[in-house]
Amino acid sequence: MRSLLFVPGDSEKKLAKGLASGADVLLVDLEDSVAPDNKQAAREIAAGFIGSATGGPLIYVRVNDLSTGLTDDDLAAVMKAGPAGIMLPKSNSADDVGRLAVRLRVEEAENGLVDGSTNIIPIITETPLGVLNAATYRQADARLAGLTWGAEDLSAEIGASETRDEAGRYTDVFRHARAATILAAYAAEVLAIDTVFPNFRDEDAFRRDCLEGARDGFVGRMAIHPSQVPIINEVFTPSAEAVAHARAVVEAFAAAGNVGVVGIEGKMYDRPHLKRAERLLMRAEAAGVA
Repeated sequence: MRSLLFVPGDSEKKLAKGLASGADVLLVDLEDSVAPDNKQAAREIAAGFIGSATGGPLIYVRVNDLSTGLTDDDLAAVMKAGPAGIMLPKSNSADDVGRLAVRLRVEEAENGLVDGSTNIIPIITETPLGVLNAATYRQADARLAGLTWGAEDLSAEIGASETRDEAGRYTDVFRHARAATILAAYAAEVLAIDTVFPNFRDEDAFRRDCLEGARDGFVGRMAIHPSQVPIINEVFTPSAEAVAHARAVVEAFAAAGNVGVVGIEGKMYDRPHLKRAERLLMRAEAAGVA
């Protein structure tokens, strides 16, 4: 799950184009990109699209958040088509994931779907309370597949005029939200997914931002335009050199037996290096490059 492309749920043309984007996941959006008067039409279009799409990317649906009163109608429309997962915006804590999980279980039962088959990815930093409650997700429902974050909604909530400084770096509040997401994801042992980059025309800046995300521990990223997908897939796919090195670390520990440290080409590697190598190989296998 390297690239997750947002597609408006009310645009049949963009949904069809998303299938050919190369994204690992399509995020069919019923929230921000759909006008209030078009929500019902978007639900119907989204449900038809999910039901007809086969053999391509995983399909998740971003529903409207639990405080809007629209979530139940969103789920009733799309769950009959059996999406792979639901993205929950403005999640305030693991309790919100639990509330959504209860509703999904009912929908799965009513639509003949396997119990627990629908995963959840919450956006955990769109409210101040959500940022402060990041640590709660380590006790979240088993449906939890990943955690991601957002800066724009949070900036509106706290009255911040900008999310980045003149050099293009996130300001302190948003760096905190970003870091909280990475740490919460690894504490919960789920995927850490980076946020969107609104200026999709600046591919150089986007690539730099993706490289920084991969460096810091994110394993994938959300996209708002198909042109961003190839960059995300490239950056978040482990390189052949990285795979070879990780395999060498794993094999060295296996050969040495139950030891805490091994030497490879004059360098010492301990158990944290082994854990990192194993995680990289799992990502490489998922991407088909192991």
